[in-house]
Amino acid sequence: MNKYKIYVYAISKNESTFIDRWMDSVSEADGVVVVDTGSEDDTAARLRARGAMVFEEKITPWRFDAARNSAMSHIPEDADICVSNDIDEVFEPGWRAKLENAWDETCTRARYWFVWEYSDKSGYQKKFYMEKIHKRHGFQWVHPVHEVLQYTGTQEDRTVVINDLYLIHKPDPAKSRGQYLPLLEMSAEENPQDDRTRFWLGREYFFRQMFDKAIATLHDYLQISSAVWPEERSAAMRFIAKSFQGQNKGEEALIWLYRAAAECPAVREPWLELAKLGYEKENWQLTFWAAEKGLEIQASTNSYLVETASWGFLLDDFAAIAAYWLGFIPKALEHAKRACQISPEDMRLANNLNIITAKADPEAQTEIKTITNQ
Repeated sequence: MNKYKIYVYAISKNESTFIDRWMDSVSEADGVVVVDTGSEDDTAARLRARGAMVFEEKITPWRFDAARNSAMSHIPEDADICVSNDIDEVFEPGWRAKLENAWDETCTRARYWFVWEYSDKSGYQKKFYMEKIHKRHGFQWVHPVHEVLQYTGTQEDRTVVINDLYLIHKPDPAKSRGQYLPLLEMSAEENPQDDRTRFWLGREYFFRQMFDKAIATLHDYLQISSAVWPEERSAAMRFIAKSFQGQNKGEEALIWLYRAAAECPAVREPWLELAKLGYEKENWQLTFWAAEKGLEIQASTNSYLVETASWGFLLDDFAAIAAYWLGFIPKALEHAKRACQISPEDMRLANNLNIITAKADPEAQTEIKTITNQ
């Protein structure tokens, strides 16, 4: 016997490819509500055929918070728990039981793992917490894009953490991000003192190679009084540095990368960027120092700012190359071996290992070739 009445709700537009996969994933719910915002394919028909309640509505002007609020409004009033997710996201089976076991009447929302990067071979490559499960009443979505749930209820806002509940992102790589920038600009205009919105806007300018705007916007972010999270501030400084690199202003980039590392030395990302910049300038002392500093960090923060590359082979790769040119051959060998262990099919890494091995001990070269090519 189910303890609570649970509804999943979503918005859709031209999602036909994902309908069966998504409906299978949310089938543990008591009901599924979808607002279709103008599909030109058979998305709405396929959702209805699978049992979803579908409402076709135009959201003008378009904004994600308005669309999600519309979908939420169609959930039956007697629902206990609402689960918001997108149609390119998939819950692992058994999610309902985990949610019901953790939830009680004092909860207003749930926090769980959102897997942003996933592969069948490597599993969860990047994950961070998400909070899009909530009580039926007392919530509304705010912000035109990167929308968040705002609590408007009267009871204490209490979040339950469910560490074994996973929602996996499996997106369509062909889907355009074209609407994000104007919506972020709108959001920043509506919420000028919202630090997260300002950060996302500056980052989006960087992604689009609008470097002057990225630098200015991220400067503004750093001045907002509520922008106090060291990891995000460090990321803003990294994006400022990378924007200067995009303008071929290496000295400014280096200064900002040092600032990023000083702001939050316990994350790998600024150290990787410093190692990369040192490599590009053939500054082997900087490369080796930064790579080893990054490798000292053994635990990920699991925030949305973690970059997968920081936990791959690159830091050991940069350390191996730098140590080789500095004449630290035992260190170069140690890092080259580790890089190959992390990415055993990478022939460039294997070749580097052979070169370093030959420098360390010419007689061992053939043996190392055999090991790394297995």
